[in-house]
Amino acid sequence: MMYWLLTNIVSSLLLPPANLLIVVWIGWRYLPGSPRLGRALLFGATLLLAALSTPLAGNALLNLLQTAPALDIDHLPHADAIVVLSGGTYDNAPEYGGDTVRAFTLERARYGAKLHRITNLPVLVSGGRPDKPGQTGEARLLKSVLETEFLVPVRWAEDRSNNTADNARYSAAILKRSGVRNILLVTHAWHMPRAQAAFEANGLSVTPAPTVFVGSGSTLSVFDFIPSAPGLTKSYYAMHEAIGLIWYRLHGDT
Repeated sequence: MMYWLLTNIVSSLLLPPANLLIVVWIGWRYLPGSPRLGRALLFGATLLLAALSTPLAGNALLNLLQTAPALDIDHLPHADAIVVLSGGTYDNAPEYGGDTVRAFTLERARYGAKLHRITNLPVLVSGGRPDKPGQTGEARLLKSVLETEFLVPVRWAEDRSNNTADNARYSAAILKRSGVRNILLVTHAWHMPRAQAAFEANGLSVTPAPTVFVGSGSTLSVFDFIPSAPGLTKSYYAMHEAIGLIWYRLHGDT
């Protein structure tokens, strides 16, 4: 829990808007003694924050990560199982009477259900609750949604993981005990590079099954150049993935 908390605090400080607000604070501190440097830092951080807040920048950054193409449903490669990664929870949902999955997880569940209906392959779901130890893991919530709402049976639920590297490590151990070596891996298109590398590092043959391609086939409009909260969110996710890829390679998780 402490390791997860510390790594996420550090990660948050390296990502927008926190990283740029830190630069703004440094620029403000430099203004009295070094006004030129202070103004440069203030102007640069503000300009970069505005740029990263545009949907144009957010889509472009996420597109750099969407390297795995959509699966050709008519020509699926051999696989032994489908792995669906969770993507967060919607806690204390009043309309559902408790915790359930959030939008990211639901999007992955929908595509995993589609692949199961096409292939009839067994399904593994993966995800713990690093933010709330002792509560129902994300995998259990995802399993419930798949089985009750999508009518898709889930054979395995891995609910010990705290991050993508753990997803891969613990899921691979479960699958190998059942003789599974080849998987269809379901996650968001921009999360796929890190997820695929982690699962392959744990000895599995991975066929990417990405879903939710950001900015796919969209045409530019004037709103793509206007800073917005959704634009900054996309840049945040892209930079989070980039930092994650670098960290995993340095840390030996991939």
